Amino acid sequence: MGKFLKPSLFISRLIIGVAFIFAGFVKAIDPLGYTYKFNDYFTAFDTEWATKISFTLAVIVSALEFVVGISVLINLKQKLASLGALIFMVIFTPVTLYIAIANPVTDCGCFGDALVISNWETFSKNVVLLLLAIFLYKNRTVLTNKLSGIEQWIAVSVTVIFILASAQYSYYNLPLLDFRPYSVGTHIPDKMIIPEGAPQDVWESTFVYEKEGVKQEFQIAALPDSTWTFVEAKHTIVSKGYEPPIHDFTIMSTYGDNITDQVLSNTDYSILMIAYDLDQTSRDNIEKVNQLAEFAYSNDIKFYALTSSPDATVNNFLSETNGIYEFFNTDEITLKTIVRSNPGFVVLKNGTIIDKWHHNNIPVNEELNTKFIKQSLEKHTSKEDRYYIWTLILAGAFIVSTYIAVKQTLTRKTN
Repeated sequence: MGKFLKPSLFISRLIIGVAFIFAGFVKAIDPLGYTYKFNDYFTAFDTEWATKISFTLAVIVSALEFVVGISVLINLKQKLASLGALIFMVIFTPVTLYIAIANPVTDCGCFGDALVISNWETFSKNVVLLLLAIFLYKNRTVLTNKLSGIEQWIAVSVTVIFILASAQYSYYNLPLLDFRPYSVGTHIPDKMIIPEGAPQDVWESTFVYEKEGVKQEFQIAALPDSTWTFVEAKHTIVSKGYEPPIHDFTIMSTYGDNITDQVLSNTDYSILMIAYDLDQTSRDNIEKVNQLAEFAYSNDIKFYALTSSPDATVNNFLSETNGIYEFFNTDEITLKTIVRSNPGFVVLKNGTIIDKWHHNNIPVNEELNTKFIKQSLEKHTSKEDRYYIWTLILAGAFIVSTYIAVKQTLTRKTN
């Protein structure tokens, strides 16, 4: 395999590096989203006590994944990098096998919300990466780098600083890139449509009957006679049908009235306050929240506070914070998905998401005027421009990294 060894190592580094960089970056810029995924895992494995460290784990794991990916791709500290990639895959491959078999969560979250794949696809992907990581680690001594050890550590340090700074910014503001179905510019009703002719869920029903102390299962086409006593029905999904990107967006009043259509069809501006769990809702900027609500009411802008907390918790929160707004009920997972802030805020018009704010970025005082609200759509355009800029930066970094890796490979060949 002599002459094919270095090209094979390069291809292995390229695949592992790209996969790790992408996975690490999209999770690092959405640290709360990855935290929620860790919470799902801990709940599924009956280890809820570990949810206290979910956020720390989310930041550390995503940052390490990104740093390992960069190091593997451009050949920094090759022995440590190859070992890091191998450790990652040795840990996560069996975990994803269990998840694929037991299906405790429907989405592993390995690529955040940027790319959602099935549990079996995740396991298959990890098997490939594991084999490549083993190959890379076994041949780690073949890899060389002309940079000195100090220069390589400097490059690694810069990478660490970059990814941690990105995670910190996304936590104290909003994710740098929003891959969720509630991104700015989304027309929510469009994302709730099920296309005509779309595949439907297929279920299989089995009925359990008992006779003379013996229980037996029957299919609906062959039910027993009246001498049998019905016990229970079991319903199992055979194949999943089409599910629209937004499928659980419902706003209910405390009286049980569904006001979803009323909110989405409002032709004027509305502000949604998103506070999925009021016990965990930050009080740091509560005065700004109250100013925003007062501004909305004084300017005939609808203000809806959405939560999944029970009435008693709502009343305690309003009493504690002197809130003047009314709360409505929405599914907790939906609220977590809409905005990565507790509380967070969404500006709506005609069912379209015009703007989103972290509670650290609520406009106040002179900023609170109708002109500011109406300029939100223009702000959306500038945000989209920033998304393109970030995409170009990442693409440029990838091209430069690949160029360095190729150049190092060719240089070693000529020598």
